[in-house]
Amino acid sequence: MPDLVGPLDGRVAIVTGAGRGIGKAIAARLYADGASVVLADLDEQAAADAATFDETRDRTAAAGGDLADPSVAEKLIAMTVARFGAVDVLVNNAGGGILRPFLEHTIETLRATVDRNLWTAVWCSYYALPFMKAAGFGRIINIGADSVRNGLPDHAGYNAAKGGMHGMTTGLAREFARDGITVNTIAPSAIVTPQYREIERSNPELIEKALRVIPMGRAGTEEEVASMVAYLAGKEAAFVTGQVISVNGGSTML
Repeated sequence: MPDLVGPLDGRVAIVTGAGRGIGKAIAARLYADGASVVLADLDEQAAADAATFDETRDRTAAAGGDLADPSVAEKLIAMTVARFGAVDVLVNNAGGGILRPFLEHTIETLRATVDRNLWTAVWCSYYALPFMKAAGFGRIINIGADSVRNGLPDHAGYNAAKGGMHGMTTGLAREFARDGITVNTIAPSAIVTPQYREIERSNPELIEKALRVIPMGRAGTEEEVASMVAYLAGKEAAFVTGQVISVNGGSTML
């Protein structure tokens, strides 16, 4: 019986913010679909520890550092190409919002929120795109936020960063549409992650507000987000670009 061929066999993917949560689930799904995967995180050891799904470590690598620093992003792309020969799929998942009423933010917390969520995506895309363009193939998949559309409480600073990512999506999608490169954003609503559990303990009222706007009455799972990433990374999504696709239980529609 022939070996099963995964839909991403031979592809090389980078997943940022892959040390835990949604990023870890995305990395595991892309690996299961056949891709070689570079897991990037602020903490390189966390990224390495997250790759437990690759027992041989033949098709994974880990990288650490703050991707809001352009030199760190450039090194990540260069390391990926040196190790695996290409960058086919870039998942800009690094982020993490500091959620609080806007006037309770400080200059430092606002800057950190924008750095984590927007500049990481900008610089990784900037350094990956030349390789994708030269290869005539690329998939950039940004992990945005449904809160940009529905205006959740305490999300204004976070939405400023994620909204910038949404806007970058359409611009890049149009600019590189004839280069075999698609650019899309997935906008999750509340998703059960380690950060979700932390907020559930420290600020249950915020979780209640988030769930109140979801018609399905529950938070999503990491795997439900990862499944949409896998679709957009594959050949079946070749005609999908410039879209913000919600994985949100119906919290915003159309």
